[in-house]
Amino acid sequence: MRAVGYFREVTSAAPGLAEQNKDFLRFCERQGYEVAGTFVDAADANGHAPGFRQLVAFLRERESGFVIVVAPSVRSLGADLRDAATRYYQLESLGAQIAFLRGGDDPASELLRAWDEGANASRLSERVRSAMRRKAVRGEVLGRPPYGYKVGARRRLDLVPEEAVVVRYIFRLYLQEGLGIRLIARRLNEEGLKTRRGGNWSMVSIRDILRNRAYLGTYARFGVRVPGSHPALVSSDDFQRAQERLSARRTSYAPRVASQFLLSGLAHCGYCGNRLIGVSRRQAWKRRSGEQVSNSYRYYQCESRTNQSVCGYHTRRAAQLEADVRDALARALEQDRPEAQDDGARRDEIHREIERLQARLRALDRRFERLVEAAARGRTSKEAMHKQSLALAADRLATEDAIEAAERRLAEQSTASERRRARERAARELADRWDDLSFAERQAALREAIDRVVVRDDGVDVLLRA
Repeated sequence: MRAVGYFREVTSAAPGLAEQNKDFLRFCERQGYEVAGTFVDAADANGHAPGFRQLVAFLRERESGFVIVVAPSVRSLGADLRDAATRYYQLESLGAQIAFLRGGDDPASELLRAWDEGANASRLSERVRSAMRRKAVRGEVLGRPPYGYKVGARRRLDLVPEEAVVVRYIFRLYLQEGLGIRLIARRLNEEGLKTRRGGNWSMVSIRDILRNRAYLGTYARFGVRVPGSHPALVSSDDFQRAQERLSARRTSYAPRVASQFLLSGLAHCGYCGNRLIGVSRRQAWKRRSGEQVSNSYRYYQCESRTNQSVCGYHTRRAAQLEADVRDALARALEQDRPEAQDDGARRDEIHREIERLQARLRALDRRFERLVEAAARGRTSKEAMHKQSLALAADRLATEDAIEAAERRLAEQSTASERRRARERAARELADRWDDLSFAERQAALREAIDRVVVRDDGVDVLLRA
């Protein structure tokens, strides 16, 4: 087995890089591992970890083979506990085996114990929490009121009539008409009903309303429940029926394997302008002979259709769409009449993209923190946390990749001529070596050459970068 080491410089009395490397070499000698390399990060890297990113790239290489990653301890993977926990699950999501020179045989349990200790140290003071509890006991609103209510007299929840009608409508569609959450979102959007912020309804927003116990007239906060604190919008029987139906539709959680799509972030619907997202489906059926067969399908579908049901069923098989894009790219390069774009405007666009991706990173970190906190407190099992953490880790890696690619474009495309040269290099590489390029290389070249792909049912338009 091949082994790689990952070390971080430290400013405390912990072993330095030289000692960490010696420990790693001794460990490999005892275990009979072949040393494949080491990756190092500085103690203070301002949030950047180039060594870890290099390790990720190494693990993604098709020729890397079966590899074990060795680090001094689980906490040494990151600058703080959250960083270390995130990187631990990122390495697992890449299929790597992980070993530590110090610590127990169960790093996940060690992480949970450390997390709980840190949470205890950073909780709000009991004096502040007591004051918040006293307000909650009185039914006073803490935080943003749920859809259908506003903060009224004595800081109690009062009805917002036009929103309350929508809440009751959602429960009626779900319980009496039997619509699913996707079709409910579609019905509300088709009827011109908007969320509180004036946006379209989605599956997430509908599900949140169906699960919110505030609509029973009970205020709950900080472990305090105050029944009858405000007007109810749904009966307890209807609410229970909704929860039973929602729970019945849940399937057993299984580990998800992230499926990458070549045109992610590039392909857009030619009808509503939203992105196309990659979808993987597996179907099984029985032939007349009794033989059980199955097949996997990969395709792109409009995100508006998937999440909000507000666009038509515009779906394209992944392999066919990617082949069409390759042909359309060749035609576009022959014409090669890119639209002019101001350098400053282009840089601003990339900056906005980076800000959006960084906001997504923060959102993923908050979800991860809530997940680990729930496991540390025993509110969810360690197994469930592990499966969901792998999915979040894979999503974070993909977002980090996108940020890295955007920052690279920002650095390389400081002038129009430089952008054009970069585009031409990428286009030539795609034209000459498409089948020889790895998935990551092909995707990077596409992002370098193409601004966006507009997909319609009857064709594909490729817009080159300016």
